[in-house]
Amino acid sequence: MAIILFDDNAHQTLLPLTFTRPVAGLRIGILTIAEKWGKHLNKTFSFHTISYLQHKFPGKYADEDIFINGSVCPDEKLVEAISKLKHSQALKKGDLLIAINTSEAEFRAHAKAEIIDYEHDFVSIKYPEDIFKKNDTELRKDFALLTKGRKSAAISSTNTIIGNDFFAEEGAVAECSTFNTTNGPIYLANDTEVWEGTNIRGPFALCEHSQVKMGAKIYGATTIGPHCRVGGEISNAVLWGYSSKGHDGFLGNSVLGEWCNIGADSNNSNLKNNYAEVKLWDYSTQRFRKTGLQFCGLIMGDHAKCGINTMFNTGTVVGVSANVFGTGFPRNFVPDFAWGGAQGFEVYSIKKAFETAALVYERRSRVFDEIEQEILKEVFNLTEEFRKVF
Repeated sequence: MAIILFDDNAHQTLLPLTFTRPVAGLRIGILTIAEKWGKHLNKTFSFHTISYLQHKFPGKYADEDIFINGSVCPDEKLVEAISKLKHSQALKKGDLLIAINTSEAEFRAHAKAEIIDYEHDFVSIKYPEDIFKKNDTELRKDFALLTKGRKSAAISSTNTIIGNDFFAEEGAVAECSTFNTTNGPIYLANDTEVWEGTNIRGPFALCEHSQVKMGAKIYGATTIGPHCRVGGEISNAVLWGYSSKGHDGFLGNSVLGEWCNIGADSNNSNLKNNYAEVKLWDYSTQRFRKTGLQFCGLIMGDHAKCGINTMFNTGTVVGVSANVFGTGFPRNFVPDFAWGGAQGFEVYSIKKAFETAALVYERRSRVFDEIEQEILKEVFNLTEEFRKVF
């Protein structure tokens, strides 16, 4: 029996972040949702997702599996309830299917199951802003999960550590920096570097092979994913793998996908001048949606980039492989594969996008292979209607 993490309609409401991955592939806290379930249940996992993503994220089925909603984050009570499910039993809360014990054929056929109502609260994500909004909770849970019964590796005595919730994996390096854990834990993964003069307030996670540059100021709850490099001022932001914000400038209440790059001295607003509720572009309804948030910054899909001194308005959504540059504020929704800025956009051709992606992958000793190309081709075709306004 294995874990199959399935997508429901959250795959649409979480766009553009889920154009290039299943919902359970989203990182919130320290780990991705899939990694959390794998560690909690001590089982292998795979994905039941949209067809064009299946080559990169295949499903690996047995005669009987536990299908778990990829938008749901585990906790001890949920794990216990799911572990007790018998064949053809499903765990639900309201209209949300949390998990079901069944076969692949029965799951695809939506076979009837005995419903067990779940009475406890849990963390789930439905919209992009939920990732930074709930990152504090998940960071604390993941910190406890990863460090339970373990002792932190030693780091240089040139650092100042305030509080007790600090943990460094072997190979983490930091010099002449301040780590304040009084408001939340701080986790440094293996092969990470925190350069001199950095000030970090928890909760904070620096994932493997990532770097924080000199003089950075980072506030919780912030997660820097694997193979990233960051600097400047960051607050309550989540960056996924292979993305960079290497220079001065502010990033707050934001989510950046993989392979993104923020140009030097670029900034995003996370609070409207009139302190009003922030709206975000919603791909599923093709209109701007009220978030209920006063603080909401930038949502950026995979492969998106911006030039130096870019200014993003409060509540801006930038699509996959968009390239933003120039003076002034670009619109609050920059479509996928758009090229330009406040002065106007044109289509960023798939050929040019592939050329850039190949060079970016090469710098990180990765190959921009046919599977990655096919995913971006599909996203390019799926988002054509949003570029018709150019």
